[in-house]
Amino acid sequence: MRFIVRLLINALALWLTTLIVSGVTVVPFEPKDTLATVLTYLLVAAIFGIVNGVIGNAVRIVAFPIYILTLGLIALVVNGLLLILAAWLSGLFGFGLYVEGFWWGVLGALVLGFFSWIIGILVRPVLRDKRSR
Repeated sequence: MRFIVRLLINALALWLTTLIVSGVTVVPFEPKDTLATVLTYLLVAAIFGIVNGVIGNAVRIVAFPIYILTLGLIALVVNGLLLILAAWLSGLFGFGLYVEGFWWGVLGALVLGFFSWIIGILVRPVLRDKRSR
């Protein structure tokens, strides 16, 4: 259940990010079909979640001294690169996330993280109420 909620939060945050950041777009596998668009966002959110969970954690562990030296600012670069990697992986299917360049990836990752955080804060009380029942 937690995975599905996290997936929906990331898909919504990704959709909001593509509305704001012009260098980050999602191209659905069927352009004029709403269901295909929603499924594409869910697929891209799953790919980004897996990339961030597996590769992102490994990079954060290995690069821990660099995080300390840069006071965490390297996280912007790492998250941008992870977003670009997720775009590359989804692009292998011929549809999905497209990032125009490195700095668009950094900005997209920053906005995506912000929206995920805000939506997570808004959803947390609803989930907490369901758990206590």
